[in-house]
Amino acid sequence: MCFSATASFTAGAALTVVGVLTLRKSQGRRELPLALVPLLFGVQQLTEGVVWVSLGHDLAVVQSWATYLYSMFSHVLWPILVPFAILLVEPRIWRRKAISVFVALGLSVGLYLLFIIVRSPVTARVRGDSISYESPLFYLSVVLVVYLLATCISGLFSSHWCINVFGVLAFILAIVAAVVSITTFISVWCFYAAILSLLVYLHFSGPMQACRHMLSQPARSSNRLWRP
Repeated sequence: MCFSATASFTAGAALTVVGVLTLRKSQGRRELPLALVPLLFGVQQLTEGVVWVSLGHDLAVVQSWATYLYSMFSHVLWPILVPFAILLVEPRIWRRKAISVFVALGLSVGLYLLFIIVRSPVTARVRGDSISYESPLFYLSVVLVVYLLATCISGLFSSHWCINVFGVLAFILAIVAAVVSITTFISVWCFYAAILSLLVYLHFSGPMQACRHMLSQPARSSNRLWRP
């Protein structure tokens, strides 16, 4: 697939629309963080479209700010938000305890990468048909492992099959993106993950309502503190 400003803007616009529809289908504060995922991916893709344009027209200031904003999504937001959002919609007690471990891991790696970004801002440049976000410390083995645990493996502990599928496919596509080109890994994988966020809309769509209601019943009876 060829990536470009057009691809980023198109994906961003589509995901923004889906994100708004997803928010309208969510119910209660517990579901809000998960429902925000497609919309936030839409904003991230629109931001990358700005990065593309700024690189093509040598707009240094715009490029710097857009790259910084994109990196806040890719490096900081996702490892923190994804496991936290999964935790909030999880009705099973033992699964919540397991997911809490990934929440802690995601918070740790997200704050670490925030420190790195503030200390040494990420730079962007075009490599072939993708953008390379140069952030050497992101590619340290321990950082990547913890990041993938928080954003992908946490989904495997969910009771909801859409979240399970998202976790599995996100992990597989992370491997594919790394094999294709580690230098453009962030851009390519985030693009794939953005498309996968359509599964969040499916999670909140009509056919899933009965399943979500059924899964929530044991939590209400077994844990009185965990209420919608």
